[in-house]
Formats: sequence, structure tokens, C-alpha cells
Amino acid sequence: MFAIIETGGKQYKVQEGDIIFVEKLNVAEEETVTFDRVLAVSGDSFVAGTPTVAGATVTAKVLKNGKGKKIYVLKYKSKKNEKKKIGHRQPYTRVQIESING
Repeated sequence: MFAIIETGGKQYKVQEGDIIFVEKLNVAEEETVTFDRVLAVSGDSFVAGTPTVAGATVTAKVLKNGKGKKIYVLKYKSKKNEKKKIGHRQPYTRVQIESING
């Protein structure tokens, strides 16, 4: 059984027991979070929502809140002696899917 959920403007295909990295959620570690924007559910039969499946939810346990690997952005303008180096670390939440209801 799998489901397609939407969170943080992105879509994820998940099964029970999967560990995924999603955009940062305002939930503390070791708490549960419920995703109610379920776009499709596959079990005995495949059900696609328009745009979401009514009554379908996915519950997950928050394992960790953290920051990703640092990336560097270099802004440069030629012939102007102008350059700027900026670093960025994207925050994330690591969750483990516990159950799919729907």
C-alpha cells in the first residue's frame, strides 16, 4: 500500500515504514504529524483525488529537525570588482511514515 502526499509544495510517494526528508515543519521531535493532503491512495484499488482523497490521512513520527549541507552561491559582476559569496543551509524535518488511512 502506498500514498502520494503533498507537503511544503512538494509531492512524495510514501509507504509504511519509509523515512523521508520534507520541508521544515513546526513540530517537535518524537511527536506525530498528520498529513491530510493525500493526492492518491493505493491499496486493494487505486483511488486518485480531485485534487485530494476525501477522508484519507497519513500519520508520521518526527525523527529529527535539522539543516542540510551548506551550499555556496557566488554573485559576480565582471569589470566592476564586485563579488559576493553567500552560504545557505536548507532546514528540513525527517519523518517516518507510521500508517496510511484511506
